[in-house]
Amino acid sequence: MKLVLKYFPNLSHKQKEQFTQLKAVYEYWNSHINIISRKTIHRLYTNHVLHSLAIAKVLEFTANTKVIDVGTGGGFPGIPLAILFPKVNFLLVDSIGKKIKVVDKISNTIKLKNIRTMQERVEDINETFDFVVSRAVTNMFEFTKLVEGKFNKQHKNNLNNGILYLKGGELSEELKGIPYRKYQISDFFEGEFFETKKVIYIGY
Repeated sequence: MKLVLKYFPNLSHKQKEQFTQLKAVYEYWNSHINIISRKTIHRLYTNHVLHSLAIAKVLEFTANTKVIDVGTGGGFPGIPLAILFPKVNFLLVDSIGKKIKVVDKISNTIKLKNIRTMQERVEDINETFDFVVSRAVTNMFEFTKLVEGKFNKQHKNNLNNGILYLKGGELSEELKGIPYRKYQISDFFEGEFFETKKVIYIGY
């Protein structure tokens, strides 16, 4: 939690409480359903919470922005972003029902009011959004095909509507032929974990 405050010092009392609650809530649910690798649950705030919040260092969403988190798994990056941006509307989607049930339990426990969830494949969702966020769900080229046609035409943020994707490693082959912008997370946060991690932005 100290890490979150180090990089996001202007949190409200409610946000501090919600971020603090995440440790106990995730430890409880992870002991029942393996939604986070047992090897990394002790590094929840670095590997999962702060990693998710790297998106906020690229773009501060304006109020009423509509965001879909595709393949949310245990609620990343959606839950940390929803805490940080209480006036932004989030839809967290995963095809695995037990993961969505856990996300519901966690968001209810910490009283998140700006999250909806859906057990669905993104290509079957009949809605449009300002931004699609995700964390290493699949090959980047394939991912762009999955979310094609899912973007609102009117822009209300400092970046045009598009994809904000968390991924590590070498991506030039995956992104060949796709105009994108790359942000090194190590420019925002200290630590070995972030050295190869990036936020990839693809505008539409």
